[in-house]
Amino acid sequence: MSLAPDPHRQAALSEALAQRILVLDGAMGTEIQLLKLEEADYRGERFADAPGDLKGNNDLLVLTQPKMIRAIYDSYLVAGADILESNSFNATRLSQSDYGLEDAVPEINYEAARIAREAAEAFSTPERPRFVAGVLGPTSRTASISPDVSDPGKRNVDFEELRANYRESTEALLRGGSDLILVETVFDTLNAKAALFALDELFEDLGAKWPVMVSGTITDLSGRTLSGQTVEAFFYSVRHVQPFSVGLNCALGPGELRAYVAELSRIADAPVSAHPNAGLPNELGCYDLGPEEMAAHLEEWMEAGLLNIVGGCCGTRPEHVARIAEAAARHKPRPVPALKPALRLSGLEPFVAQVEDAETPGGAAA
Repeated sequence: MSLAPDPHRQAALSEALAQRILVLDGAMGTEIQLLKLEEADYRGERFADAPGDLKGNNDLLVLTQPKMIRAIYDSYLVAGADILESNSFNATRLSQSDYGLEDAVPEINYEAARIAREAAEAFSTPERPRFVAGVLGPTSRTASISPDVSDPGKRNVDFEELRANYRESTEALLRGGSDLILVETVFDTLNAKAALFALDELFEDLGAKWPVMVSGTITDLSGRTLSGQTVEAFFYSVRHVQPFSVGLNCALGPGELRAYVAELSRIADAPVSAHPNAGLPNELGCYDLGPEEMAAHLEEWMEAGLLNIVGGCCGTRPEHVARIAEAAARHKPRPVPALKPALRLSGLEPFVAQVEDAETPGGAAA
């Protein structure tokens, strides 16, 4: 396979991360929902005769309504986003099997990244380059939790199937022009580890590496992922890949998420990202936190030195991103700390065994 990252864009990305707080875009799904598309819009001409309902398959729109997706990408770039997230959150065979469109997965990923790449290039300047993050969502399956409460040992997916799904999607995202890969909305760390294994395997085969962002999701105020890990345990589970950034997104609004981002910022020897929801959903499933209020929350995080990358998830729109970008421009990025040597392990909880100073009487050599 002949595929390699663009060295100039990679250098520009590293330089931008060192110089300023980078801004992610907002919610693709929110913008699509506002378009009030019908079944025929999702199908287009190509999938007019496809069996089953396709409405709600937002990833498919990169094939059937590419101009709409490009317009959404453009709106976030106008608002000030540095990094576009490709419209590929559910573009794995596992998730597309819900629509019977497994065979379209490589093309969906490729087009999602390609359209984003075109948009990023159109808005890039030498002073302000824009970048594309190829998105790998969590899939509609979980490798750690049984789908049947009466059978705790049952699983509807295994590690190998997840690995194969993620590898296929990633290769297409890279061929489409992604500058980095974002493994996001991680509710089951075992799913994420399958993705990260697939990435390492693919990068080794290609003889080249791309930056990898990892973003987990805290599902409620317990401060844990759905599979039960604390924030610290989650970070230790993925730290081995030396991520471009590690962060949290979705599920909670900024008010509820702040404590967990602060904890991640305290313990992570990697840049920290956050793209929370625009508050918690109301009784109608909508998000009520406006642009000014959300930006005020996130500016306090930036002022406290918690972030290197910031954006929005569910309910956030270009207006939110514009206010967030304005706030980000006023603050310096979080300095990435160097952690003292230690044995850092994780199950549901973290375990840290500090390495004693070799010069301390009775101390063990590191």
